[in-house]
Amino acid sequence: AQQVEPKARETPTLKTFQIYRWNPENPSKPELKDYQINLKECGPMVLDALIKIKNEIDPSLTFRRSCREGICGSCAMNIDGCNGLACLTKIPSEKNSAATTITPLPHMFVIKDLSIEPWLRKNPPVPGKEILQSKKEREKLDGMYECILCACCSTSCPSYWWNPESYLGPAALLHANRWISDSRDEYTKERLDAINDEFKLYRCHTILNCARACPKGLNPGKQISHIKSLQPKA
Repeated sequence: AQQVEPKARETPTLKTFQIYRWNPENPSKPELKDYQINLKECGPMVLDALIKIKNEIDPSLTFRRSCREGICGSCAMNIDGCNGLACLTKIPSEKNSAATTITPLPHMFVIKDLSIEPWLRKNPPVPGKEILQSKKEREKLDGMYECILCACCSTSCPSYWWNPESYLGPAALLHANRWISDSRDEYTKERLDAINDEFKLYRCHTILNCARACPKGLNPGKQISHIKSLQPKA
């Protein structure tokens, strides 16, 4: 019988990831830990690599994820110095490319490793009846309602870094304008008064890092400018 030669093993394409590690139960200094995987056995996105590392190498690695489609914003993190969603960021796969460094979003409270707590906490709204609005009124909300609160914009904003206790940041102000612009909302004046402050609103200097960082292609700077235009002139 004719012998079948064994199939030659495919040469692996190895890639190193330097991942931020910190455990609150062992609060020593954070560290960057190296992990190496074969890209030929992994999906194309950074989130695929993180899941592979957690499933096959280090189950203690902690990060947030959910939809894997760029909808929920759960997997926002800093990848090679840029804020973005791990599920939408492709793994740099050039031959002999440098290690990819992954850290939590800057200027956020780290829960563990890459997991942060960006969510606001509030009481649920009182249920009420539906209020209709025209198609034209609804179109005013385009460019705002799509925000998934991933925090990529706020953590990219120098004004937010410099004034974290007083400047609301691009994500919060975009959402403020979302309600200010909503024809169904009856508290426009109260909302404008609440943010008419030298620091809460006017720390925005239209650097527009927020627009460059937004994974949904939104422009928080534009919405902040709209809020400023509605404020009473001195």
